[in-house]
Amino acid sequence: MSSSSYQFSRRALLTGAGGVAAAGLLGVRTAWATDGPQSYTASWASVDQHPPAAEWFQDAKFGIYYHWGVFSVPAFANEWYPRNMYNNGSSENNHHKSVYGDPSAWPYHNFINGARDKAGNFVQFAPKLTSAGGSFDPSAWAQLFADAGAKFAGPVAEHHDGYSMWNSRVNEWNSVATGPRLDLLRLHADAVRAKGLKLIVSLHHAYNFTGFYQWAPAQSTTSLKKLYGQLDTATENQLWYDKLKEVIDGYQPDLIWQDFNLSRIPENQRLNFLSYYYNQAVAWNRDVVATYKDGFNTRGEVFDYERGGPAAIQTPFWLTDDSISSTSWCYTVGIGYYSLNAMLHSLIDRVSKNGTMLLNIAPMADGTIPSGQRSILLGIGDYLRRFGESIYATRAWTTFGEGPTQMGGGSFTTPRAGTNQDIRFTRNKSNTVLYATVMGWPGGTLNIATLGSNRINLSSLASVELLGSTAGSFTNLPTRTQDGSGLHITMPSSSAPFSAPAYVVRLTFSGQIPALGSGPTPTGWTRISNATTGLALDSGGNVASGSALKQWNYDGSTNLQWQLVDLGGGWYRIVNRTNGMVADSWGNTANGADCPQAPWNGGNNQQWRLNSMGNGRYQIINRGTGTALDGAGATTAGSQVKLWTPNASTNNQWTITAV
Repeated sequence: MSSSSYQFSRRALLTGAGGVAAAGLLGVRTAWATDGPQSYTASWASVDQHPPAAEWFQDAKFGIYYHWGVFSVPAFANEWYPRNMYNNGSSENNHHKSVYGDPSAWPYHNFINGARDKAGNFVQFAPKLTSAGGSFDPSAWAQLFADAGAKFAGPVAEHHDGYSMWNSRVNEWNSVATGPRLDLLRLHADAVRAKGLKLIVSLHHAYNFTGFYQWAPAQSTTSLKKLYGQLDTATENQLWYDKLKEVIDGYQPDLIWQDFNLSRIPENQRLNFLSYYYNQAVAWNRDVVATYKDGFNTRGEVFDYERGGPAAIQTPFWLTDDSISSTSWCYTVGIGYYSLNAMLHSLIDRVSKNGTMLLNIAPMADGTIPSGQRSILLGIGDYLRRFGESIYATRAWTTFGEGPTQMGGGSFTTPRAGTNQDIRFTRNKSNTVLYATVMGWPGGTLNIATLGSNRINLSSLASVELLGSTAGSFTNLPTRTQDGSGLHITMPSSSAPFSAPAYVVRLTFSGQIPALGSGPTPTGWTRISNATTGLALDSGGNVASGSALKQWNYDGSTNLQWQLVDLGGGWYRIVNRTNGMVADSWGNTANGADCPQAPWNGGNNQQWRLNSMGNGRYQIINRGTGTALDGAGATTAGSQVKLWTPNASTNNQWTITAV
């Protein structure tokens, strides 16, 4: 049934004679799956009402996509081979000349149409299905993704190279008209959904005509200009939209992921895409997600960190796309991989910070998924089968965790394995169970400093259990003590009773998980000093509302004294002793933004939480923006305090001392 006929049948079903709703008479549910409005217009005021992170997406936590396409054929350097092969003197250019010939005579589209290399081998992106004697089995791929524990999966349907992996009417450079002569997106979509997974479609085509083929020569035909992103700007912008519309209409993706340079697309076209996608989702009766790196916003869409994530809990819900390889997003000869623990611990860390991880794999051009990648995926899946209750359908707790290993801090932060001192927290959606995941066996006693008696009342703690080596099994941990230094849980033995990349302790409460305090925060006036510079937070005295906070050498002035007023739930307002105003983010989410002060109004932009970094240092994180007070490394008295995404730098760490 087409989306338009579905919309009609839905209206006809719900509306009887005279326009009276007939759903109750027909026994049909009147509440539809889609949250938010039931129609959208191409305006920010409208699309910003779309709930950005559907509940299924927040529950899923883990997805898989794959860079697989024409660029996989040379299997050299990385997926930007089409661009760099034209950059004279680059390693890709030299390789191309050596293996295929000069790009002026052996262009990139030869990998699509097929041609012989210098050794006489016929070269073409033309994977064949196993049913046709080839190596590509989309059903086996989808089974691997399900076995890996992914809840959504799908392909890069078009990368920067301009090649569409679907049956496109607007782009003749597609996988049905050329190359494999297969609708690859259809094969992926059907296989993924057959395994009960949601479908993600990834599109990177904005950069196709905004810079990717920088060094490619001017093409001689309109068709070649289309492939190489050399059409006029208006035509390219329309083509960008038309490709998205084809994917939406033909494949009904649950999630559309787009790469950078959306901000280079005219605003009206971006809004046309969002409103069309959201309206179609209403017709499908499904909640969908659109992600971005630029060009959209977090009111209606989900922000994506490339290869990274925040250093602390980030609100609203976010995504990171990371790759199984440190060297390339597509398959290359000699490709290297991160370790299982690095990938799995990164997943655990990101979930604890209110995020979801989308992991890229790199199949070979013929459709083979290398064994090294399969091993990592199956290792993640084994862990999630056993301990998935601490990941799936959980939510971030008040604090993400503790331990010496810094993970995250922005985009392009390398995945790292944790240690047996690193703990990450999640909770169930009803807020009655707290999971503490330890990234290694802790020995005979698990010490959780966050759960010290000076921070949390554990009188309602009903049980403590170690999740077992098989799903659903557990061991009771009845022996535990709490003091000011933490909760101390006696484990079953000093050595691990079974092998696992991480171990999960489940704390179940008789009611809601108690509120977590920030620790022994002074109730009176304090000095807040930056860990990098040693300078103290300074209001500047009796200044106008909106004046930026500064740093100054501490001299006892009331300009440098602050009171942290407990608002409950771990949130504080930070009040200056001289002027009575409070620290305020003004909702500015940009890194490097000034931090102003203003009269107290109770808004989230004036509420802050303390994230303990150990050694008496804290990140001071704003509720409205998720950014933290940052000294910016400025050592000059009078320098302004900034707001920055929490990260490993001591620039955004502070000590709080009673005065």
